[in-house]
Amino acid sequence: MKIEFAPLNIPLERRLQTAAVVQWVFSFLALAQCCLALFLLLCLSQWWVLAVLYAGWLYLDRDTPIRGGRRSRWVRSWAMWTYFKDYFPISLIKTVDLDPKRNYLFGFHPHGVLVAGGFGNFCTEASGFATLFPGLTPYLLLLPFWFRVPFFRDYIMSGGLVSSEKSSASYILSQPEGGHVAVVAIGGAPESLDARPGALKLQVLNRKGFVKLALKHGAQLVPVFSFGENELFDQMENPVGSPLRCLQERMQKVMGVALPLFHARGVFQYSFGLLPYRKPIHTVVGRPIQVVQNPCPSREDIDALHKTYLDELTQLFEENKANYGISEDKHLTFI
Repeated sequence: MKIEFAPLNIPLERRLQTAAVVQWVFSFLALAQCCLALFLLLCLSQWWVLAVLYAGWLYLDRDTPIRGGRRSRWVRSWAMWTYFKDYFPISLIKTVDLDPKRNYLFGFHPHGVLVAGGFGNFCTEASGFATLFPGLTPYLLLLPFWFRVPFFRDYIMSGGLVSSEKSSASYILSQPEGGHVAVVAIGGAPESLDARPGALKLQVLNRKGFVKLALKHGAQLVPVFSFGENELFDQMENPVGSPLRCLQERMQKVMGVALPLFHARGVFQYSFGLLPYRKPIHTVVGRPIQVVQNPCPSREDIDALHKTYLDELTQLFEENKANYGISEDKHLTFI
């Protein structure tokens, strides 16, 4: 394989963009493990008292990830996130105004490998969410596993990440004053196993829990499609039924997280590595679907709203695909 090296005369701006993305990838691939190792080292050192105090804090603070988290405007506004956004670049597109007196459930598609568009748009202020949607506060839901890691949990909550447990989404959507947005990657971790350039397959047909939540709390459903999300990484071939796919699915059931074997580019060369390609991400927020609150929705109520949601998601994709380089003969596939 011929290796394509990065030129030496790269502008400082682009180097800073790469550094920001390196930090982001490291955060989700290694920072959690480093935080856990640090906590264990504290336990075994002369500073063990600090570990005991922090363990007590973890116990007292155990419900915070399911009760809106603990965001920091300062962290969300770090200059680093602007460089992160400009690396791809990431853009957030509004199609209609959203009433800040209502609560919303954003269905984010596709999941991609690392949900780069979801993080850049809803966990930082780099793409201008607060300006586009004044009065709304976004919360990106993440697997509960990550909120059990010492120190790391506090870092990710500062950006607006919260647990994906049902009680967490219910807490956000039940706030009487409105203005809260639960952002859910509907396909979840399993969909990441199919994330590769050109993929338009969404795992949504049998995922109706988010619809039931919207009905129970009267939250408006909003389809969101992130064009370019699947273009960031290549992935080892893992068709359904293959030994690799069976192993990945088995590990997901045991560990609760998917392990896609992805690759793209490196820091000093463009031929291999774990950094994403510099491909634009356009996250389009669709029209809200009006939902009448129903504390005890029937299966028919859920199925009807789920069908409406799929229709709106399809329309959002079809209306915008030509603007972002997708040919007319390409369509979404729901599984």
